Amino acid sequence: MYEILKKQELNETTTLLRLFAPKIAAKALPGQFVIVRTGELGERIPLTIEDYDRQAGTIQIVFQKVGAGTMLLGALNEGDAVTDVAGPLGVPTHLDGYRKVAVVGGGVGCAIAYPQAKYLHEQGTPVDLIAGFRNKDIIILEEEMRAASDRLFLATDDGSNGCKGFVTDLLREQIEAGADYDRVIAIGPVPMMRAVSNLTKEYNIPTTVSLNPIMIDGTGMCGGCRVTVGGKVKFACVDGPDFDGHEVDFDELMKRNGSYRAQEAEKKDHVCRLLGVK
Repeated sequence: MYEILKKQELNETTTLLRLFAPKIAAKALPGQFVIVRTGELGERIPLTIEDYDRQAGTIQIVFQKVGAGTMLLGALNEGDAVTDVAGPLGVPTHLDGYRKVAVVGGGVGCAIAYPQAKYLHEQGTPVDLIAGFRNKDIIILEEEMRAASDRLFLATDDGSNGCKGFVTDLLREQIEAGADYDRVIAIGPVPMMRAVSNLTKEYNIPTTVSLNPIMIDGTGMCGGCRVTVGGKVKFACVDGPDFDGHEVDFDELMKRNGSYRAQEAEKKDHVCRLLGVK
């Protein structure tokens, strides 16, 4: 059991939890994730470690309450405990040896972009953080991202905060202004990561993406998280979740991610009835 030390609602659908998990905190690195489960009804949910404190023995996770498992997790409060937390899992993001990096986050993906930028910034690597949201009401971790980067650029689809448009607009603008990035890291919705990868391919800038396929055990045994990268089958839980964005088959990834929508909706309805929410 893993006690919840802090719960913070970042917006209407997105929640931050700080968990007491000293063994995980002792080994966690940016880019790694945990798999959590809440109670007997809970599903196994892969969630990136948004931050960690080795001295305090804590890790933080950020998630959207969009499915059955995340709704059950979001119903817990400070002082409650998460039943299972397994990790750290996955290969840490390679973040050393770069001259200048652009970290691009979209929506809740900014919770994954943040630790990448923070690590780079603390190592003295110049890092621009470009964050995109639909509107100002769902912006998360703005001050944290600002502190973890040399420059923070915000974009909203409707122009309610920052620049009106998409993260690719801001990224192209900085590249053409001479930003001279030797690495771009993109984390967010699959269409956003594909758009960023298509853009950076034009400028021959190596690009890392963090993939979010369907995942069950997190150890490479179930095969559910398989993705095609460079024409070869990879498993996101043990080979990733980071891959070369110029080699990922994004069409296949999006198709596979939609495979169980009917079952997910049925399970969500069941949990909603149990929790008494609409």
